[in-house]
Amino acid sequence: MRGRRFAAVAVRAPSSRIVVRSERLPVHLYGGWVSRTPFLRGLILLWDTLGLGMKALMFSADVAQEGDEGEQAQLDRPLKWGTVALSMTIGIGVFFLLPLGAAGLVEWAIPSSLLANVVEGVLRLGLLVGYIWAIGHVPEIRRVFAYHGAEHMTIHAFEAGDPLDVEHIQRYPPAHPRCGTAFLLLVVAVSIVLFATLGSPDWPIRILSRILGIPLIAGIAYEALRFGGAHAGHPLVKLIVAPGLSLQKLTTRYPEPDMIEVAVAAFEEMHRLELASA
Repeated sequence: MRGRRFAAVAVRAPSSRIVVRSERLPVHLYGGWVSRTPFLRGLILLWDTLGLGMKALMFSADVAQEGDEGEQAQLDRPLKWGTVALSMTIGIGVFFLLPLGAAGLVEWAIPSSLLANVVEGVLRLGLLVGYIWAIGHVPEIRRVFAYHGAEHMTIHAFEAGDPLDVEHIQRYPPAHPRCGTAFLLLVVAVSIVLFATLGSPDWPIRILSRILGIPLIAGIAYEALRFGGAHAGHPLVKLIVAPGLSLQKLTTRYPEPDMIEVAVAAFEEMHRLELASA
C-alpha cells in the first residue's frame, strides 16, 4: 500500500503472524519537481510497478524463509538485485523487442510501415495478455492475484468510508480503475500509437527507440490514467477504462478472509504513518 509519503507491505509468515514493513518514499521522487511535471511524473508509477513491486516480492521471499524461532532470513543482496536486473531485461526483450523482431520477419508482406508497426503493437498486446493468462494458472501466482484483489477491495472500502473489516471489505469488487494493470494496458496502447509514427528506420534505431521510449510511453500512459481517475463518471472515460477493468479479471481474484486481514494491516500501517507526518 502506497501513500503520498510512505509505503507499507504486509506478509503472512509461515507462523501465521502478519509481518509488516514500512518505508518513507524518496522525497526527490515523490515530492520533488518530477512529481509535479506532466509526462515526467509517470516515472513514479513506473517505479511503483517495478521498484516497489519487486521490493515487496523480495520482502515476501525473506519472510517465507523465516526460521522456526521466528528469526527472519534475508536473501543475499546481490542475488536480489541480480534477479531484478534479469527480470527487467527479459521483460524488455519479450514485450518490446520480440514483437519488433516478429513483425520485421513479415514486414516484406505488409504494404506499409504504419501497418507493420500496428502489427508489432498487436503482437505486444497479445504477448502481455497471454503471459498474464498463463501465469494465472500457477497456484502461487493465483494467490498473489488474490492478494492483489484484497488490496483493491480494501481501497474501495476506505474510499467509501466503510469500516476496514472483512465483512465490509468482502462486499466490494477486486477490480479498481487506478490499478497498475490498467497502466500496463495503457502503456501497450500508447506504444502502438507512438511507434506507428516512427516509420521504418534502420534496425539499430528501431531497437533503441523501443528501449529509450519506455519512459516517454509511461509518462503519456500515466497522464491518461490520471485524466481517467479525475473524470471517472464520464461515459467516454468509462469506455476507455473498460479494457483495463476487464484485464483485471486476469490479475485479481476474490481473496480469502485471511488475505484481506493482510491487506488491511498494510493499509493501516501506511495510513498511520501518513497521518503522523501530516
